Amino acid sequence: MLDHIEHRLNLLELKCRRPVEHVLAGEYQSVFRGRGLEFEDVRPYQHGDDVRAMDWKVTARTGEPHIKRYIEEREQVVYLLVDVSASMRHDDSGKKRETLTELCALITLAAIRNQDRVGLILFSDQIEQIIMPSKGRRHAMRIIDELINFKPTSKKTDLLCMLERFRHLSRKYSIVFLISDFLTDPNTLELQALSNAHDLNTIQILHAANKSKQGRALIRIEDAETDQQQVIDYAHQNKQQAAQQARLKKEMLQAGINLMQIESGSDCVDALTAYFHERRRHEIDETGG
Repeated sequence: MLDHIEHRLNLLELKCRRPVEHVLAGEYQSVFRGRGLEFEDVRPYQHGDDVRAMDWKVTARTGEPHIKRYIEEREQVVYLLVDVSASMRHDDSGKKRETLTELCALITLAAIRNQDRVGLILFSDQIEQIIMPSKGRRHAMRIIDELINFKPTSKKTDLLCMLERFRHLSRKYSIVFLISDFLTDPNTLELQALSNAHDLNTIQILHAANKSKQGRALIRIEDAETDQQQVIDYAHQNKQQAAQQARLKKEMLQAGINLMQIESGSDCVDALTAYFHERRRHEIDETGG
């Protein structure tokens, strides 16, 4: 059993390593460049120092000229906030969880390659698991292992509960990837508040359309989170899902929140590359540079 788990983990790393090294690492670095310089301390003024860095308060207090010293802020903190409710784990093809895991693996490996620290929060209607941010391949493999094998205790979803916990957990500006199917409409005001404090990237994993079902058909479905069964019109259900996806995209756009939508089973590398390109293009348009 342990050999099988290790084999799956190694296969996923091998699948993700090449696109990360040759495509995604550069795209990731171009979008998430860090926040420049951060203050470290003050030191006595020396001949040739830039007077614009003078710390006038310390100078006045000590009677000796002092300047502020800054260091380049290279290391960044990345959080994966991952919905592991039943609707994200149970679908007919099993592609949702595979897509979720591969997306997170690609992001994790790209961040680790960039010397960033990566943390993971798995949530349902409660916080299921927290892995605090760290660096290195061993830490990346631990995150990927959790995504492949973790079994949550609850089936339901409570996004607001997770956001409240994350607000207290993360005091420092972070790059945040929130990954869910968003079958329950998110509170865009709460997400907007999170976006104002962090670099928020929301990813909606869409249920793969069943191309074999044409026209109108009645089918019995079971809600993965409540276990309730109902008979629905398949064509009508598809229209409702499409309308929900379009509404979410519009609401996120109006709130200024970055959104990536990917159908389960799709090429995760292509989807992430296109998303990073779009973010970079948008930033260039905004700055005019």
